[in-house]
Parts: sequence; structure tokens; C-alpha cells
Amino acid sequence: MNTTSEFQGAEVRDRSIGDLIRDARNLNAAEVEQVLSYQREHGVRFGEAAVLLGLASPDDVLNALAQQFHYPVVTAENAGKVSSELVTLLDPFSARAEAIRAVRSQLMMRLNKPQAERFGIAVVSPDRGDGKTYFASNLAVSLAQLGGRTLLVDADLRSPRVHEVFQVPNTAGLSGLLSGRTESQVIQPVESVPGLFVLPAGPLPPNPLELIERAAFGLLMRELLSKFDHVVVDTAAVAHGADACVAASRCGAAVLLARKNQNTLTALQEIAAALAGGSTQLLGTVLNEQ
Repeated sequence: MNTTSEFQGAEVRDRSIGDLIRDARNLNAAEVEQVLSYQREHGVRFGEAAVLLGLASPDDVLNALAQQFHYPVVTAENAGKVSSELVTLLDPFSARAEAIRAVRSQLMMRLNKPQAERFGIAVVSPDRGDGKTYFASNLAVSLAQLGGRTLLVDADLRSPRVHEVFQVPNTAGLSGLLSGRTESQVIQPVESVPGLFVLPAGPLPPNPLELIERAAFGLLMRELLSKFDHVVVDTAAVAHGADACVAASRCGAAVLLARKNQNTLTALQEIAAALAGGSTQLLGTVLNEQ
């Protein structure tokens, strides 16, 4: 147990938003009193008063809230270090981020049952462009924001994008592990999100389906589930082969992503039937309206 870091975290959460903004902006006593007077006169919060007076920025307030509630977010100053697709980090109070959190809550209620077997969550969709990597990446961030250790695995060995979203190297990854190569530092931490790790796809192999079908993938999933609180797996589009359904069977559970006005009901029903045939628990279907 890291007692020192836990104490420091509690110390930050015990401090007021005003204290955190004051220290971040180096406000002097006169400026703090100016904010407090405005706050009393107009009945607003300290952060809002400081922003209206030009003594703090909205990012200062967001950063203070993130520190107080131990909630990782990315401010505009550091936005260039992460992909614009990560709305759960860049725009955590938006409707899109809230929709991701709503799905997260539903998934946790379905998976976190007494004496239930632990499963990974495979994200499956009919075709490229459905938003599968976008959803898997934001779901992984939102799970890490709960405080547990979360791993995002890129099992799309045909058109991988997770390494691009999180801006991590893709020179080594899942394809190498499944090929039997010994590779170091394959699982990489995401600096902007404490507790979040990424296992990229690695170099594109000539035999993606065969690699996913090997017993090594199932063994790897069991090992990862013993080391991480949550494991999310991005998969190849079903239109490109059986990779996704095989990967989902190794995970044990799946979410089916559908894109509005793009995927047919027949295609979704066929995927659901294939998942059921592989003894995969279908946790639900998510509609991407973008």
C-alpha cells in the first residue's frame, strides 16, 4: 500500500476549489478578496467568479475540480498530447462523454455480479467507420476514471488505430505476442490517464485470423484479466472476416456497436447469432448516431 501517495491524494481532495485555483494562479490576498467579494455579491461559485473577473480560466477551474475529485481530465493547454477523439478526457462534461459513462454503468451492472466469472469486453461492429475504436478508447478511459487498472487491447490486426488515438509506438504489440516472439514493454501506460494501459496491435501480420484463433490469445486474455480490473478489446470489422467473433469468444463478453443509417438490422442479427454461437455473452448494443 502506498500510504504517502494516498495521504497526498486525500490532502488535495480536502482542499477547497478556491485554494487550488489560488495556488495554480498565484493569486495574492487582494485578488482572493476581490473574488470572494464578487462571489458574495452575485451568489456564484468561487471558480465562476474568478473566471468572470479574468483572474482564472475555465481550464483552471476544470483542473481544480479534477484534482479535488481525483478525476483525470486534459485541459486545453495539454490537448495536443491526446487525440481529439478522446471526449471523455477533453470534454468530460459533454453529452457525448456522458453517453459513454452511461454505457459504462450499464456494462458494470451486467458484469459485476457476485461470484460471476471475469470477462474482457470485446467491442464489435459490422464495418470500418462505425466508430468502434472511438467507442473502445473512450470506454477504456471512462473505466480508468473509476480508479481501477484498465487495459485497452488492439486486436484489430487488419486496420489498427488504437496506437494513433493514444499516440504510442506500434513497433511491438499483440501480433508479436501471438506469434511467440518475446517482446519487452509491449503494454504501455497512458501518461494522461492514471491506471490506463494500452497493448497496441503491433506490425500487421499476413495471417490475422490464424493468430487470433490460436490458443495463445485465450491464455493471454486469462493472464491479463488476472492483472487488470478491466480489459477492453478493440476488434477488426466483421466485414473483414471472423476475427472479431473469435476475439469476442476469447474475451467472454462483447458489446455490439451499430452506426445509425449505415448498418442493416440483418447484419446486426447475424453478428449477434455468431457471438451467441461462440458462447459470448452479448452485453448490449450501442447505437452510434454520428
